[in-house]
Amino acid sequence: MDLSTGPQIFEIRQKILDSVTVPVGTVPMYQIVEELEAVGDMKPADFLRIIEQHARQGVDYMTIHCALLERHLPLVEKRTLGIVSRGGSLIAQWMALHGAENPFYTHFGELCEILRAYDVTWSLGDGLRPGCLADASDEAQFAELKVMGELTLQAWEMGCQVMIEGPGHVPLDQIEKNVKNQMEWCHEAPFYVLGPLVTDIGAGFDHLTSAIGGTLAAFYGVAMICYVTPKEHLGLPNLDDVRAGVIAHKLAAHAADVARGRPHARDADDKMSRARANFDWETQFSLSLDPENARRMHEESIAKTAGPHEYCSMCGPKFCSIRNSREAMEMKRKQ
Repeated sequence: MDLSTGPQIFEIRQKILDSVTVPVGTVPMYQIVEELEAVGDMKPADFLRIIEQHARQGVDYMTIHCALLERHLPLVEKRTLGIVSRGGSLIAQWMALHGAENPFYTHFGELCEILRAYDVTWSLGDGLRPGCLADASDEAQFAELKVMGELTLQAWEMGCQVMIEGPGHVPLDQIEKNVKNQMEWCHEAPFYVLGPLVTDIGAGFDHLTSAIGGTLAAFYGVAMICYVTPKEHLGLPNLDDVRAGVIAHKLAAHAADVARGRPHARDADDKMSRARANFDWETQFSLSLDPENARRMHEESIAKTAGPHEYCSMCGPKFCSIRNSREAMEMKRKQ
Protein backbone atom coordinates (compact mmCIF):
# COMPACT_ATOMS: atom_id res chain seq x y z
CA MET A 1 0.00 0.00 0.00
CA ASP A 2 1.59 3.25 -1.14
CA LEU A 3 0.65 6.00 1.31
CA SER A 4 3.19 8.50 -0.01
CA THR A 5 2.66 12.22 0.16
CA GLY A 6 4.82 15.01 -1.22
CA PRO A 7 5.77 16.38 -4.64
CA GLN A 8 7.06 13.12 -6.22
CA ILE A 9 4.10 10.82 -5.65
CA PHE A 10 3.90 9.73 -9.30
CA GLU A 11 7.60 8.84 -9.47
CA ILE A 12 7.51 6.98 -6.13
CA ARG A 13 4.49 5.00 -7.25
CA GLN A 14 6.16 4.06 -10.54
CA LYS A 15 9.28 2.85 -8.74
CA ILE A 16 7.12 0.69 -6.47
CA LEU A 17 5.22 -0.76 -9.44
CA ASP A 18 8.49 -1.51 -11.23
CA SER A 19 10.03 -3.16 -8.17
CA VAL A 20 7.39 -5.53 -6.78
CA THR A 21 5.24 -8.40 -8.04
CA VAL A 22 2.51 -8.20 -5.38
CA PRO A 23 -0.71 -6.15 -5.76
CA VAL A 24 -0.15 -2.43 -5.15
CA GLY A 25 -2.75 -0.09 -3.69
CA THR A 26 -2.93 3.68 -3.41
CA VAL A 27 -4.99 6.46 -1.84
CA PRO A 28 -5.53 8.91 -4.74
CA MET A 29 -6.80 11.61 -2.37
CA TYR A 30 -3.24 12.26 -1.21
CA GLN A 31 -2.07 13.20 -4.69
CA ILE A 32 -5.20 15.27 -5.33
CA VAL A 33 -4.55 17.36 -2.21
CA GLU A 34 -0.83 17.71 -2.99
CA GLU A 35 -1.66 19.19 -6.40
CA LEU A 36 -4.18 21.71 -5.05
CA GLU A 37 -3.71 24.77 -2.88
CA ALA A 38 -6.38 23.52 -0.48
CA VAL A 39 -8.76 20.58 -0.25
CA GLY A 40 -11.68 22.96 -0.77
CA ASP A 41 -10.45 23.59 -4.32
CA MET A 42 -11.12 19.98 -5.32
CA LYS A 43 -13.56 19.50 -8.19
CA PRO A 44 -14.86 16.30 -9.79
CA ALA A 45 -12.54 16.74 -12.75
CA ASP A 46 -9.56 16.69 -10.35
CA PHE A 47 -10.27 13.36 -8.71
CA LEU A 48 -11.53 11.69 -11.86
CA ARG A 49 -8.27 12.64 -13.60
CA ILE A 50 -6.00 11.50 -10.78
CA ILE A 51 -7.86 8.24 -10.22
CA GLU A 52 -7.62 7.41 -13.92
CA GLN A 53 -3.90 8.28 -13.82
CA HIS A 54 -3.37 5.77 -11.00
CA ALA A 55 -5.38 3.15 -12.86
CA ARG A 56 -3.54 3.70 -16.14
CA GLN A 57 -0.22 3.47 -14.33
CA GLY A 58 -1.05 -0.07 -13.21
CA VAL A 59 -2.32 0.21 -9.65
CA ASP A 60 -4.25 -2.89 -8.52
CA TYR A 61 -6.59 -1.37 -5.93
CA MET A 62 -7.46 2.06 -4.59
CA THR A 63 -8.71 3.17 -1.21
CA ILE A 64 -11.34 5.87 -1.77
CA HIS A 65 -13.51 7.15 1.07
CA CYS A 66 -16.89 7.12 -0.66
CA ALA A 67 -19.13 6.14 2.23
CA LEU A 68 -18.48 9.01 4.67
CA LEU A 69 -21.52 11.19 4.11
CA GLU A 70 -22.52 14.70 5.17
CA ARG A 71 -25.16 13.31 7.53
CA HIS A 72 -22.46 11.41 9.42
CA LEU A 73 -20.54 14.52 10.49
CA PRO A 74 -22.74 15.36 13.52
CA LEU A 75 -22.03 11.84 14.83
CA VAL A 76 -18.31 12.61 14.85
CA GLU A 77 -18.79 15.34 17.45
CA LYS A 78 -19.61 12.69 20.05
CA ARG A 79 -16.21 11.08 19.65
CA THR A 80 -13.03 11.29 21.70
CA LEU A 81 -10.67 11.34 18.70
CA GLY A 82 -12.99 12.42 15.91
CA ILE A 83 -11.83 11.32 12.44
CA VAL A 84 -8.42 9.62 12.43
CA SER A 85 -8.43 8.63 8.76
CA ARG A 86 -6.39 11.09 6.69
CA GLY A 87 -8.60 10.63 3.64
CA GLY A 88 -11.73 10.73 5.76
CA SER A 89 -10.73 13.96 7.48
CA LEU A 90 -9.97 15.62 4.14
CA ILE A 91 -13.37 14.63 2.74
CA ALA A 92 -15.02 15.92 5.93
CA GLN A 93 -13.26 19.26 5.43
CA TRP A 94 -14.48 19.45 1.83
CA MET A 95 -18.08 18.70 2.82
CA ALA A 96 -17.97 21.23 5.67
CA LEU A 97 -16.56 23.95 3.41
CA HIS A 98 -19.05 23.38 0.62
CA GLY A 99 -22.08 22.26 2.59
CA ALA A 100 -22.40 19.48 0.03
CA GLU A 101 -22.37 15.71 -0.15
CA ASN A 102 -19.17 13.67 -0.48
CA PRO A 103 -18.22 14.00 -4.18
CA PHE A 104 -16.80 10.46 -4.25
CA TYR A 105 -20.26 9.24 -3.26
CA THR A 106 -22.18 11.40 -5.75
CA HIS A 107 -19.79 10.42 -8.58
CA PHE A 108 -19.52 6.77 -7.56
CA GLY A 109 -20.87 5.50 -10.87
CA GLU A 110 -18.24 7.41 -12.86
CA LEU A 111 -15.53 6.09 -10.58
CA CYS A 112 -16.80 2.54 -11.12
CA GLU A 113 -16.51 3.00 -14.86
CA ILE A 114 -12.85 3.98 -14.51
CA LEU A 115 -11.98 1.13 -12.15
CA ARG A 116 -13.82 -1.42 -14.29
CA ALA A 117 -12.09 -0.23 -17.47
CA TYR A 118 -8.64 -0.77 -15.91
CA ASP A 119 -9.57 -3.83 -13.80
CA VAL A 120 -8.83 -2.02 -10.53
CA THR A 121 -10.39 -3.25 -7.28
CA TRP A 122 -12.35 -0.94 -5.01
CA SER A 123 -11.04 -0.62 -1.48
CA LEU A 124 -13.92 1.18 0.17
CA GLY A 125 -12.11 3.21 2.81
CA ASP A 126 -13.55 3.52 6.30
CA GLY A 127 -13.12 7.21 6.92
CA LEU A 128 -14.91 6.86 10.26
CA ARG A 129 -12.91 3.97 11.66
CA PRO A 130 -12.38 4.30 15.42
CA GLY A 131 -8.99 5.64 16.47
CA CYS A 132 -9.37 4.65 20.11
CA LEU A 133 -11.29 2.16 22.19
CA ALA A 134 -13.71 4.87 23.34
CA ASP A 135 -14.91 5.36 19.75
CA ALA A 136 -15.10 1.68 18.76
CA SER A 137 -18.37 0.28 17.42
CA ASP A 138 -20.08 3.66 17.69
CA GLU A 139 -22.93 5.06 15.66
CA ALA A 140 -20.63 6.88 13.23
CA GLN A 141 -18.56 3.80 12.40
CA PHE A 142 -21.54 1.55 11.78
CA ALA A 143 -23.48 4.20 9.85
CA GLU A 144 -20.62 4.41 7.35
CA LEU A 145 -20.31 0.62 7.20
CA LYS A 146 -23.95 0.32 6.12
CA VAL A 147 -23.32 2.78 3.28
CA MET A 148 -20.33 0.66 2.25
CA GLY A 149 -22.72 -2.25 1.90
CA GLU A 150 -24.95 -0.23 -0.42
CA LEU A 151 -21.96 0.83 -2.52
CA THR A 152 -20.71 -2.76 -2.69
CA LEU A 153 -23.90 -3.84 -4.44
CA GLN A 154 -23.71 -0.88 -6.81
CA ALA A 155 -20.08 -1.63 -7.66
CA TRP A 156 -20.82 -5.30 -8.27
CA GLU A 157 -23.69 -4.37 -10.57
CA MET A 158 -21.23 -2.28 -12.58
CA GLY A 159 -18.70 -5.11 -12.84
CA CYS A 160 -16.21 -3.97 -10.20
CA GLN A 161 -14.47 -5.99 -7.53
CA VAL A 162 -14.78 -4.68 -3.96
CA MET A 163 -13.09 -5.10 -0.61
CA ILE A 164 -13.95 -3.26 2.59
CA GLU A 165 -11.51 -1.49 4.87
CA GLY A 166 -12.17 -1.95 8.57
CA PRO A 167 -11.17 -0.67 11.99
CA GLY A 168 -9.01 0.51 13.72
CA HIS A 169 -9.02 0.31 17.50
CA VAL A 170 -11.48 -2.27 18.86
CA PRO A 171 -11.63 -3.96 22.28
CA LEU A 172 -11.12 -7.71 22.12
CA ASP A 173 -14.73 -8.46 23.05
CA GLN A 174 -16.10 -6.34 20.17
CA ILE A 175 -14.07 -7.85 17.31
CA GLU A 176 -16.50 -10.67 16.56
CA LYS A 177 -19.41 -8.21 16.41
CA ASN A 178 -17.49 -5.98 13.99
CA VAL A 179 -16.70 -8.86 11.65
CA LYS A 180 -20.23 -10.26 11.72
CA ASN A 181 -21.77 -6.83 11.05
CA GLN A 182 -19.51 -6.33 8.06
CA MET A 183 -20.29 -9.75 6.63
CA GLU A 184 -24.02 -9.12 6.98
CA TRP A 185 -24.19 -5.49 5.86
CA CYS A 186 -21.54 -5.75 3.12
CA HIS A 187 -22.78 -9.05 1.70
CA GLU A 188 -19.58 -10.92 2.63
CA ALA A 189 -17.35 -8.75 0.47
CA PRO A 190 -13.71 -9.36 1.49
CA PHE A 191 -13.00 -7.51 4.72
CA TYR A 192 -9.58 -6.27 5.78
CA VAL A 193 -8.77 -4.70 9.10
CA LEU A 194 -6.10 -2.30 10.33
CA GLY A 195 -5.05 -4.46 13.23
CA PRO A 196 -7.32 -3.92 15.04
CA LEU A 197 -5.49 -2.61 18.10
CA VAL A 198 -7.04 -3.96 21.27
CA THR A 199 -5.63 -1.39 23.69
CA ASP A 200 -4.56 2.24 23.46
CA ILE A 201 -1.57 2.08 25.83
CA GLY A 202 0.83 0.10 23.63
CA ALA A 203 2.92 3.02 22.38
CA GLY A 204 6.18 1.54 21.09
CA PHE A 205 4.63 -1.93 21.03
CA ASP A 206 1.57 -1.41 18.87
CA HIS A 207 2.70 -4.13 16.47
CA LEU A 208 1.79 -6.46 19.36
CA THR A 209 -1.53 -4.82 20.32
CA SER A 210 -2.42 -4.95 16.63
CA ALA A 211 -1.35 -8.56 16.09
CA ILE A 212 -3.47 -9.66 19.06
CA GLY A 213 -6.56 -8.09 17.48
CA GLY A 214 -5.57 -9.28 14.02
CA THR A 215 -5.39 -12.89 15.19
CA LEU A 216 -8.93 -12.78 16.53
CA ALA A 217 -10.26 -10.88 13.50
CA ALA A 218 -8.72 -13.47 11.17
CA PHE A 219 -10.19 -16.28 13.27
CA TYR A 220 -13.66 -14.74 12.87
CA GLY A 221 -13.23 -14.54 9.10
CA VAL A 222 -11.61 -11.35 7.81
CA ALA A 223 -9.82 -11.77 4.48
CA MET A 224 -6.69 -9.76 5.27
CA ILE A 225 -5.02 -8.06 8.22
CA CYS A 226 -2.90 -4.95 7.71
CA TYR A 227 0.32 -4.84 9.66
CA VAL A 228 1.16 -2.15 12.20
CA THR A 229 4.70 -1.29 13.27
CA PRO A 230 6.12 -0.45 16.72
CA LYS A 231 6.23 3.18 15.55
CA GLU A 232 2.46 3.47 15.11
CA HIS A 233 1.25 6.77 16.63
CA LEU A 234 4.86 7.81 17.28
CA GLY A 235 6.58 8.39 13.94
CA LEU A 236 7.46 6.99 10.53
CA PRO A 237 8.85 3.44 10.71
CA ASN A 238 12.33 2.40 9.63
CA LEU A 239 13.21 -0.93 8.04
CA ASP A 240 13.55 -2.72 11.37
CA ASP A 241 10.12 -1.42 12.45
CA VAL A 242 8.57 -2.67 9.21
CA ARG A 243 10.22 -6.07 9.64
CA ALA A 244 8.96 -6.41 13.23
CA GLY A 245 5.44 -5.39 12.19
CA VAL A 246 5.25 -7.75 9.23
CA ILE A 247 6.52 -10.74 11.22
CA ALA A 248 4.09 -10.08 14.08
CA HIS A 249 1.15 -10.02 11.68
CA LYS A 250 2.31 -13.03 9.68
CA LEU A 251 2.29 -14.89 12.98
CA ALA A 252 -1.19 -13.55 13.70
CA ALA A 253 -2.51 -14.73 10.34
CA HIS A 254 -0.84 -18.11 10.73
CA ALA A 255 -2.24 -18.61 14.23
CA ALA A 256 -5.73 -17.90 12.90
CA ASP A 257 -5.28 -20.33 10.00
CA VAL A 258 -4.25 -23.05 12.46
CA ALA A 259 -7.23 -22.31 14.71
CA ARG A 260 -9.63 -22.42 11.74
CA GLY A 261 -8.27 -25.81 10.71
CA ARG A 262 -7.10 -24.79 7.27
CA PRO A 263 -5.50 -27.70 5.36
CA HIS A 264 -1.76 -28.02 6.06
CA ALA A 265 -1.73 -24.81 8.12
CA ARG A 266 -0.10 -26.67 11.03
CA ASP A 267 2.48 -28.57 8.97
CA ALA A 268 5.35 -26.21 9.82
CA ASP A 269 4.39 -26.21 13.51
CA ASP A 270 4.52 -30.00 13.64
CA LYS A 271 7.89 -30.03 11.85
CA MET A 272 9.17 -27.51 14.38
CA SER A 273 8.00 -29.71 17.25
CA ARG A 274 9.80 -32.75 15.83
CA ALA A 275 12.93 -30.69 15.30
CA ARG A 276 12.82 -29.54 18.93
CA ALA A 277 12.37 -33.10 20.12
CA ASN A 278 15.45 -34.10 18.11
CA PHE A 279 17.53 -31.03 19.04
CA ASP A 280 17.72 -30.29 15.32
CA TRP A 281 18.68 -26.63 15.59
CA GLU A 282 19.23 -26.00 11.87
CA THR A 283 15.69 -27.13 11.06
CA GLN A 284 14.33 -25.00 13.87
CA PHE A 285 16.12 -21.95 12.46
CA SER A 286 14.89 -22.65 8.92
CA LEU A 287 11.27 -22.98 10.02
CA SER A 288 11.36 -19.67 11.89
CA LEU A 289 9.91 -16.61 10.17
CA ASP A 290 13.22 -14.86 10.90
CA PRO A 291 15.97 -17.51 10.75
CA GLU A 292 18.84 -15.08 11.27
CA ASN A 293 17.28 -13.66 14.42
CA ALA A 294 16.48 -17.12 15.78
CA ARG A 295 20.08 -18.24 15.22
CA ARG A 296 21.46 -15.10 16.84
CA MET A 297 19.30 -15.49 19.94
CA HIS A 298 20.27 -19.14 20.26
CA GLU A 299 23.97 -18.46 19.95
CA GLU A 300 23.75 -15.71 22.53
CA SER A 301 22.29 -18.22 25.00
CA ILE A 302 24.72 -21.10 24.63
CA ALA A 303 28.48 -21.40 24.22
CA LYS A 304 29.57 -22.41 20.74
CA THR A 305 30.90 -25.96 20.64
CA ALA A 306 32.58 -28.09 18.04
CA GLY A 307 29.52 -30.27 17.62
CA PRO A 308 25.74 -30.15 18.15
CA HIS A 309 24.38 -29.94 21.67
CA GLU A 310 21.47 -32.16 22.64
CA TYR A 311 19.89 -30.13 25.39
CA CYS A 312 17.74 -27.01 25.69
CA SER A 313 19.53 -23.73 25.24
CA MET A 314 17.34 -22.25 27.98
CA CYS A 315 17.74 -25.00 30.60
CA GLY A 316 21.21 -26.46 30.00
CA PRO A 317 22.12 -30.17 30.11
CA LYS A 318 21.14 -30.82 33.74
CA PHE A 319 17.66 -29.30 33.66
CA CYS A 320 16.67 -29.92 30.04
CA SER A 321 13.18 -31.39 30.31
CA ILE A 322 13.22 -32.87 26.80
CA ARG A 323 16.51 -34.65 27.44
CA ASN A 324 15.48 -35.79 30.92
CA SER A 325 12.11 -37.01 29.64
CA ARG A 326 13.79 -38.99 26.87
CA GLU A 327 16.23 -40.60 29.33
CA ALA A 328 13.35 -41.46 31.68
CA MET A 329 11.46 -43.21 28.87
CA GLU A 330 14.58 -45.13 27.88
CA MET A 331 15.12 -46.28 31.48
CA LYS A 332 11.48 -47.31 31.70
CA ARG A 333 11.72 -49.41 28.55
CA LYS A 334 14.77 -51.25 29.93
CA GLN A 335 12.96 -52.29 33.10
